[in-house]
Amino acid sequence: MNYIKEKIPPIREDRLKACMAFGGSCCDISRQSKQGCLYANNRKFSQSQGCQLTLSLAILNTLRDTVIIVHSPIGCGANLLAQAGVSKSFQKLRDPGAFGLRWINTNLDEMDVVNGGEEKLKAAVLYANKEYRPSAIIIMTSCVPALIGDDIDGVVDEMQKQVSAKLVPIHCEGFRTKIQATAYDAVYHGILRTLVGTEEEEQPILIDDLEEIKRRYRISRTVNVLNVSSMSRTDEEALIKLLKALDLNVRILPCYAHPDDFADSFEAALNVSICATHDDYFVEHMQSNYQIPFILRTIPIGIANTNKWIRDIAVFFGLEEQAERLIAYEVRELKTALKPYEEFLKGKTAFLAGGEIRIITMAEMLHSFGMEIIGLRGFHFDQYGERLLEELME
Repeated sequence: MNYIKEKIPPIREDRLKACMAFGGSCCDISRQSKQGCLYANNRKFSQSQGCQLTLSLAILNTLRDTVIIVHSPIGCGANLLAQAGVSKSFQKLRDPGAFGLRWINTNLDEMDVVNGGEEKLKAAVLYANKEYRPSAIIIMTSCVPALIGDDIDGVVDEMQKQVSAKLVPIHCEGFRTKIQATAYDAVYHGILRTLVGTEEEEQPILIDDLEEIKRRYRISRTVNVLNVSSMSRTDEEALIKLLKALDLNVRILPCYAHPDDFADSFEAALNVSICATHDDYFVEHMQSNYQIPFILRTIPIGIANTNKWIRDIAVFFGLEEQAERLIAYEVRELKTALKPYEEFLKGKTAFLAGGEIRIITMAEMLHSFGMEIIGLRGFHFDQYGERLLEELME
C-alpha cells in the first residue's frame, strides 16, 4: 500500500508488527520475532516511553528557515526550550546565516476543547508567515486537536492559498501509539507529501548538451545519507569524509537541512540509512515512487559495523577495491588510536539501553574492546533488529 496517499501514516504496531514488551534472552527474542510471535506484546500501561510528538519535535526543530506551530495546550512543546541552543548551533554549522529555532504554541484551553481550535491554528499560521517569512511552516498535531476533531489538513488546504510558506502537517498525536519510533514515520510522511518534488518527465539527451550530461553523471554518484537526530554534525562530517574518499557526492537529510533540500532529493543514485529504525519509511517510498535503491542494514558505530556500511555502499557503485584500501587505512589508524581505551575497558561490564539498532551495534563495539555485555534494553523490537542480533550472537 502507498501510505503517502493517506493523510495519516500507520502506527508501527500495525505496519511493522513491532513489539515493546519482552523479557528473555537474545536467542528467545530472535526466535519469536522470526515466528511472528511478538506482535501485540505491548504493555497495557506505560509511562517510561516518550511521546511521538516530542520525538517528532526533536527532529523537526533542526530544520533551517522554518517555523514550528505546536497545535496543543501550552505544555506539549515545552521541551523545545531545552533544545533551542543545540538546534541553533548545529544549524549554523550548515549555514552561518541560520536563524535557529522558532516555534509557536496555539495554547489550546478548555473553551477550545468545546468549540474547536481551528481558528487559533489559522491565526498562528498567518502570524508565523507575516512575522518570520519562513520557507516552511510545520504544523504539529497533539492529542487534544485529534480528540476534538480539528481538521488540520482542511486548515492547511485553506491557509496554503493565503501564505507564501509551504505548510507541512505532521500527524504525531501521542495517544495513537505506544512505540515512540512511530514519530520517524510521521515526520517522513509529512515531508514526502509536501516537500519532496516531482521528477520531470525524462527528456532525450542531445549530444552537445554537456550540462545535462554532467547533471546526470553527478546524480549517478550522489548518495542521500539519512541522519534522524542519531548523530552529531561531527559524526556526519566523518561519514561524509569516508564517502568522498570513494569519490561520491553526499547529501545529508533530514536533520539540519533546508526545506528546499528535499525538493530534488529524488536526484540521487542511492539512499543510505544510518539507522533502519529511523529511515525505512522514507527509503521504501523513495524506491516505490522514484525507483531509488536503498541500503538499510546497520548503523556505522564501531569498526566492524562501519566497515559493513562502507562495503555495502561500495558494492552498489562497483568500488570494492577502493573501499578495501580505505578500510585498511582507517582500521590501521584506529587500532593505534584505540589501544589505550581497549586496555582500560577490557574486563569491564556494560548494560545498554536505547534504540534496537544502536544498542546491538554498541554491544558489538564494546565487546570488541574486551567488555562483557550483561544485558540489552531496547525501546522496541521489530524485523530490522533480527539480522544484526544474529550477527551479534555469533
